[in-house]
Amino acid sequence: MPCPSLDSNLDLQSMGENASMEEPVAEPIQNSNGKEFVAVEGTSDEEPYVGKEFESEEAAKVFYDAYATRVGFIMRVDAFRRSMRDGKVVWRRLVCNKEGFRKLRPRRSENRKPRAITREGCKAMIVVKKEKTGKWVVTRFVKEHNHQLVPIPVNGRRSMLLSQTPDEKDLKIRELTADLQRERKRSAAIQEQLDMVLREMEEHSNHLSRNIDDIVQSVREIESNPVALFKRQ
Repeated sequence: MPCPSLDSNLDLQSMGENASMEEPVAEPIQNSNGKEFVAVEGTSDEEPYVGKEFESEEAAKVFYDAYATRVGFIMRVDAFRRSMRDGKVVWRRLVCNKEGFRKLRPRRSENRKPRAITREGCKAMIVVKKEKTGKWVVTRFVKEHNHQLVPIPVNGRRSMLLSQTPDEKDLKIRELTADLQRERKRSAAIQEQLDMVLREMEEHSNHLSRNIDDIVQSVREIESNPVALFKRQ
């Protein structure tokens, strides 16, 4: 199927799936975390295109992971953006594991064997965005890689991932740490607001109690000396 324009600024509507009389075969796919998912969206030989829709972010990851396995590269979950309203992820970039370049760090020991270079500045990626409908839509697709592609058999995927994805593990740890810190800040802010509401309720309750005490005292005075009340009137 021809791929539409890659210009991410174009607002393209979702395109339909390839018409086919055959039902898509659900095959287990192993992702970068070693978990198995069942890919059911689209045919097994379909490639991403701008406008393609998914039911969830995870479905987009599974699809691109399967595409990467078939074409011959390893997917890496990259940058994301969160909603200002509820903090949920609404934008995600999925890239080739050779995207970017490794940061230069001082070596701890001269005798230590240097790690193999796995990042080569590859720009292949897809970007998916959550729409108001709740669906995730591909808004950008870069197909070309700057390195050789080696199709990976599904049964050989796990061993290759274990030997080539330390950067992915580091990225996942950083993401989880950032999520944890963000949730702690949100919890602290909610607790502070709750404490403020409770203090205001307590102050209001005390003020109301004082007013009730004053009223009760006035009623008692009237009941004990009604003549004085009539004289004041």
